[in-house]
Amino acid sequence: MKKIAILVMAAFAMNATMAQGKMEKTVEVGGALMYPSKNIVENAVNSKDHTTLVAAVKAADLVGTLQSAGPFTVFAPTNAAFDKLPKGTVETLVKPENKALLTKILTYHVVAGKYNTKDIARLIIEGNGSAQLKTVEGGTLTATMKKKKLVLTDEKGGTSVVTIADVNQSNGLIQVIDTVLMPK
Repeated sequence: MKKIAILVMAAFAMNATMAQGKMEKTVEVGGALMYPSKNIVENAVNSKDHTTLVAAVKAADLVGTLQSAGPFTVFAPTNAAFDKLPKGTVETLVKPENKALLTKILTYHVVAGKYNTKDIARLIIEGNGSAQLKTVEGGTLTATMKKKKLVLTDEKGGTSVVTIADVNQSNGLIQVIDTVLMPK
């Protein structure tokens, strides 16, 4: 009985779980395991580091979009990233009268398609040191590498670093970032 309990505990401790009859490789984000069999929203709501992003996605009525088939690559700012914005910015953006601006900012963090860091690195090499990623909002993010870190530059010249890479979702990929990106 003791051996069974130890095996069960070991199975829970592994960063992999059984779902739908196959092994899933999970990644921990914000204290929660992200399951590749779940969609972007189903996973993000469990991350304590993404409560501001989830609230913003709800305020912008983007939940349905981010639950759809995709695939999408979401550059997901953490709560700390939103905290870097000037005081009162988030509270202002989530007001109903600012929904269009909030939607513009959030969709600027989304690229159609599933781009892992290897894909982006390949595009950077092909682009002689930088890659242009077209966002769902219609703008462009510029991806570069600084040492071994993937860095994104927005259209206003702000930069953000990918802190947790390649978090697989059923409808795409999440790349966790440390700064909110801003469109023109």
